[in-house]
Parts: sequence; structure tokens; C-alpha cells
Amino acid sequence: MIKIITIIGARPQIIKAAALSRAIKNKFSKEIEEVIVHTGQHYDANMSGVFFDELQIPQPNYNLNVGSASHAKQTAIMLTGIEDILVKEKPQAIVLYGDTNSTLAGAIAAAKIHVPIAHIEAGLRSFNKAMPEEINRITCDHCSTFLFSPTKAGYDNLVKEGFKTDTKTPYTINNPKIYHCGDVMYDNSLYYASIVEQKSRVLEKYNLQQGNFILATIHRDNNTDIPERLNALFSALFEIHNKNKTSVILPLHPRTKKCVNEYLDKSLLEKISLSKQFIICEPLPFLDMIMLEKNCLLVMTDSGGVQKEAFYFEKPCVILRPETEWVELLACGAAVLVDADKEKVVTAYNTFSTSKQSFPKLFGDGHAAEFICSELVKNLA
Repeated sequence: MIKIITIIGARPQIIKAAALSRAIKNKFSKEIEEVIVHTGQHYDANMSGVFFDELQIPQPNYNLNVGSASHAKQTAIMLTGIEDILVKEKPQAIVLYGDTNSTLAGAIAAAKIHVPIAHIEAGLRSFNKAMPEEINRITCDHCSTFLFSPTKAGYDNLVKEGFKTDTKTPYTINNPKIYHCGDVMYDNSLYYASIVEQKSRVLEKYNLQQGNFILATIHRDNNTDIPERLNALFSALFEIHNKNKTSVILPLHPRTKKCVNEYLDKSLLEKISLSKQFIICEPLPFLDMIMLEKNCLLVMTDSGGVQKEAFYFEKPCVILRPETEWVELLACGAAVLVDADKEKVVTAYNTFSTSKQSFPKLFGDGHAAEFICSELVKNLA
């Protein structure tokens, strides 16, 4: 039996980890022991804690309780804690997800003491190194032994950066193995989509009509912390809502909530607060988000994960960023980049709400987590 340490810290990582934990429980329980470390990067109960119960994820074996801090302080505290756990547990590998500070800390801690790294969501690139996430994902990829890319574009990015396609075992940090394996989030969306209809009552709670509301999320700091951008996005959403009588539901990240109260034009905030169908709510459980994604008209988001989930449920996506890692969504016409440009947001809504989009199969067969487990067992046992 091999032992792996799974590092999670942010809400999307907790969701992604559910797919791997489920695969281990159902098919690899005699071959893989999973030790879960929660860094505490997201410490709000609505942002992380409730997910463990809702998604039936095993409770963390360790919680570093890092909480909010600057990038450097947060990463430094995680580095110390993760290294201590790796030394104590002596795993055959550490599993890292995505591109957060938890990912970065896990990569550096493991690489320094020669613990093999399996990076899930390897190869994704925005080609914007001003984004902290871009630095994190590049660093993690180049510290990893096993790189699991969810898309062909991600795999191709790794090849362009010098990763070889024909490496032979044994795989190491100097002789890594790259895979195009499909997306664990697609695994999850297929799995949970079958149960949300029975478990979620979010449509009834907010009086939302199927196919007549926009699901929006805004959380990235270059949107929340720059008043001009924040006002442009909220102004666009309100104009669309007001002119088209289309409901908007916006689950608000804690940082965004603080910035809205601080930076948003007071008259605009008052108009939004007076509208019963411009709904600003607390962060929602994952199953409620799945229910909204399945039933909305379209999605507007700066979240990478929500972009993909919109695609899984064949909903067009207006991306509130100047670039995206999921270039396949743009190529097939299922999504459009609008940055924080009010006119582009409104135009994208008008286009998507009156036309049909194509949603080809891009993210695997729904068994990415099982494939990842089998490769780890084959190469580490």
C-alpha cells in the first residue's frame, strides 16, 4: 500500500479532492492510504468547512489553520507546517491541486526534501505572470514528478516548456511524466449532478425561474480591489438585469463583500439593494452551485472552476478577465473574454442570450480520478 498526502486549502481544491477521495474509497482502498492536510487558507465555514460534510470528503487528518495573511506570510506558515507533516508521515507522494498558495507551499516543501509531487491540473497557463496563480502553477509544475493535465492544451503547454513526452520509468523530478488525463471536476460534476435535484432547494429559496437568471461570481483581487473595475462589473450586471428583467444571483466571496461596501458607488448599491431579483447572497454550498449552473441562462465569472462547470452543463460563459487558462472554451465559442469592460459584458449577454452555442467533449470521460490513482499505484507501489 502507498501513502499519499493530499494538500487542500481553498474551496475549489476541497471540491477537486472529493473526486480523488471517492476513487480511493470505491476502488483503491487496499492500495492507497490518503492523509488529508487542510492548510486553512479558506477558513470561513461557508467557504470550506461545510464542504466536507456536503461532499462526503473524509475530515482532514491535519489542519494548519493558516487563515488570511499576505502571500509571503501565508506561504511561509504553510511551508513549515507541510514540511513537518511530510517528515512525520513519510509518504510516497504529495498530491497538489491547481494554483493557490497552498499549492505553492506544498510544492516547495516536498521538492526540498525529495518527496515526489503529483500535480493535478498541470499545464494550465494564462500567460500573465502578474497573476499570483500563474507563478504558483508554473513553480509547481517544474517541481513535479507526475503532471496530470485536464486538457490537450495544458499538455501541449508542458511540451512547449521542455517536458518530454517519451520519458521512461522510474519517474523523478528530473525525469517527470506528463499526462493528458481529463478533468477531476468533470468527474465531480457528473457525479453530483445526479443528486442535486433531490438535495438542493436553492431555486425555490431565491424564487429563480429556470433559464431566466444569470449566475455571477466575482472574487479575483484585480476585480474586487480596483474600484473602477468593480463598479464597471456591477454596473453592467445591473443594466442587464434592469433592461431585460433577468434575475441575477451573485454568491459573494468575503473579500468581494468587503470591497462592495467600501468601493461600490452608493447610488448603484442602493438600486441593487432595492431590487428583489438582483440577489446578493453568502457563498453557496457546492450542490447549490451545481443546481444554479444547471438551470441558469448563462454564467458570468472570473473563476476558472466556474467557467468549466458552466461548460459541463452547456451554459455560455462571460469571463470577467482579460485572459483564461481554459482556451478551449473560447475556441469553440462557448465563452468570451470581456475583462471588466461594461460594454463588452452587455454585448456578450445580448449575443449569448439570443444564439446557440456548441459544447464539444473536451474534459475526458468522467474517470480522471480513477486514472490518476491507477498511475500513482503503478509507479509508486
